[in-house]
Amino acid sequence: MTDKFIFRFVAGVSVFVFLVVFILSLKIIPRPAVIPSFTFMLPKLNAIINGTCSVLLLISLYFITHGNVTWHKRINIAAFCLSSIFLVSYILYHYLSLEAHYGDLDGDGKLSAAEIAAAGSLRYVYYVILITHIILAAGVLPLILLSFYHGLKMQVEKHKKLVRWAFPIWLYVTVTGVIVYLMISPYYFY
Repeated sequence: MTDKFIFRFVAGVSVFVFLVVFILSLKIIPRPAVIPSFTFMLPKLNAIINGTCSVLLLISLYFITHGNVTWHKRINIAAFCLSSIFLVSYILYHYLSLEAHYGDLDGDGKLSAAEIAAAGSLRYVYYVILITHIILAAGVLPLILLSFYHGLKMQVEKHKKLVRWAFPIWLYVTVTGVIVYLMISPYYFY
């Protein structure tokens, strides 16, 4: 496989994932009439996966800064596998469920003036975290995939150049994924 093929493959996967998530966000695909009961456990599972990935990324950083390439690779592969499971779970949840809105105390999908007032300025903090999380999550996927490719091929210099950007963004995305869950979870209605 050539670098050109890998770059095209990574671009294709990244665009595909972005389009799936974007289409799901538009809510144009009809949900099933009956929502499976496991659906309501997926946000908590996603937060647990994100939190675990955050810890794994920090452990991976520890191993590589101490020269242990073998464990660095193993931990990153585990984080990558968990992030892949997260992506499937995230897509499944957003296909099956209704969208929760920050501050929606009565669960009607609309924010009244009283609900907005009750949420206060924390609502803006939530949206800043959420928006940066979403934008960076969309952008980090190709960086992660290319970093993995170069790392597994032991193309260390290319790997280091990508990881300089991929690592902090991936870590930010996993940490803010947990924060977003903790902030929105009081507004889930099951």
